[in-house]
Amino acid sequence: MDLKLQEKVIVVSGGAKGIGEGIVRVLAKEGAIPFIVGRNAEDNRKAVASVEAEGGKAFQVVAELTEPDACAAAVKEVLDRCGRMDGLVNNAGVNDGVGLEKGNYEAFMASLHRNLVHYYLLAHHALPALKVSRGAIVNIGSKTAETGQGGTSAYAAANGGRNALTREWAVELLKYGIRVNAIIVAECWTPLYEKWINTLPDPKGKLEEIVQKIPLEHRMTTAEEIANMAAFLLSERSSHTTGQLIHVDGGYVHLDRALANA
Repeated sequence: MDLKLQEKVIVVSGGAKGIGEGIVRVLAKEGAIPFIVGRNAEDNRKAVASVEAEGGKAFQVVAELTEPDACAAAVKEVLDRCGRMDGLVNNAGVNDGVGLEKGNYEAFMASLHRNLVHYYLLAHHALPALKVSRGAIVNIGSKTAETGQGGTSAYAAANGGRNALTREWAVELLKYGIRVNAIIVAECWTPLYEKWINTLPDPKGKLEEIVQKIPLEHRMTTAEEIANMAAFLLSERSSHTTGQLIHVDGGYVHLDRALANA
């Protein structure tokens, strides 16, 4: 299926690694021009070089998204270089383990800036350009907002906020023809996930325990599977889809737990 994304400029926050990088690579293969916004210049450049090595086109800008002025500057850089913006993927963030019992106000607020506030700021500053292009917004979220996880109050709250903003923006932006959807991630294999599981006493055993609870094929979701859905939601092929929280998770969140042993 031709997604008709050729030459579309799509901003991807946190696009240098993990799910973000997967989205960048799929968009580039579809002929789009992904524009990575990330804090690490070397990681950004490596991701761009990887796209270019495969015949695609990509750009990058370094931005610490916890700083409000950096969000505005990043959007300005995109528009100065490309002159347009056709889509925004809010993806950057980290499950930082700021809990209720052992957390504190300062850590909680810092986590919201790492995981939620820049979603609002990037969309706010991108909106004038998206109104011109009748573009689309895709927010990447996490199951933690629905299932809880334990010991990660701030990240769960941020993801609840991402879900709420998705629905709210879908309503507010109807008049501009801007569609807004979210992809909810459960257990997706990324470098960050691998780093986390390798901190455990029995990484291999724990991974096997996790995948056995994923109903469809008892395996982790891949970054490419998240990316494929993101590309579809950014494209004209999803032209009447807005305000949706779409779970790309092999049935992890909603299917009967008894299926884990099926």
